[in-house]
Amino acid sequence: MPLVKSRPLTPGQRFLIRNKADVSKKKPEKLLTVSKHEKKGRNCYGRITSRRRGGGHKKHYRLIDFRRDKIDIPAKVQAIEYDPNRSANIALLAYVDGEKRYILAPRGVKAGDTLISSNKKIEFSVGYSFPLELIPPATKIHALELHPGRGAQLVRSAGEAAQLIKVDGNRATIKLPSGEIRFLNARCRATIGEVGNHEHEGRSLGKAGRNRWLGRRPRVRGVAMNPVDHPMGGGEGRTSGGGHPQSPWGQLSKGFPTRKKSNPTNSQIIVRRNGRPMKRK
Repeated sequence: MPLVKSRPLTPGQRFLIRNKADVSKKKPEKLLTVSKHEKKGRNCYGRITSRRRGGGHKKHYRLIDFRRDKIDIPAKVQAIEYDPNRSANIALLAYVDGEKRYILAPRGVKAGDTLISSNKKIEFSVGYSFPLELIPPATKIHALELHPGRGAQLVRSAGEAAQLIKVDGNRATIKLPSGEIRFLNARCRATIGEVGNHEHEGRSLGKAGRNRWLGRRPRVRGVAMNPVDHPMGGGEGRTSGGGHPQSPWGQLSKGFPTRKKSNPTNSQIIVRRNGRPMKRK
């Protein structure tokens, strides 16, 4: 999937860089798609709680199998498809019992390959799903569960992979892509390999309109506003007023930890993503 730079026949193509993904052009599986309501940054009262959201192209949500709970039933990869709801591509699996499911497409998996989920120690390949206790140390993995049976919640973005450091009893030590090292239950499932579409981060949208297609509205810097509109606004020339970077409502944005000290999962973190050991009470 190489990065492709278009011949600039229009201004919008001058800085456009796309990743030419080798994905199927067929329509998504109808039984595995549902309609998706775009909230446009509003809560249940219609008030904006997340700014700069709205517009964008209509899209259907693809139902992804994050549990991989069809155990010891082989599945053939029918197609690798584009998913507008995530950076990774998805793979359509057809199981021998006739059921079809979508999963995150691992890097290197292509149409025609056979994948399986198992709770037994068998010879594995990229795309296979196992509990962490059955995976050899130093293996690259993705789509990790935080709790057994809950479904994958970690390492789901394009090109990402975690590394299994060791398994000690019922506890596995994992190094996440952010650099964080933490414990997980050894019965949590994970998929072998990296998430596909690894060149996603190398793309360039090329024009503001392409951001609007994705549902992202324009963002105005606080320092460009007037003092009545933002704490960092005003001043002669380019200045932020000497204040600390903050939101319009005074919430500081840099220089202090945002993770709660009372978070119950703090005890499972060995090294934080900034490289410092986790402080204990």
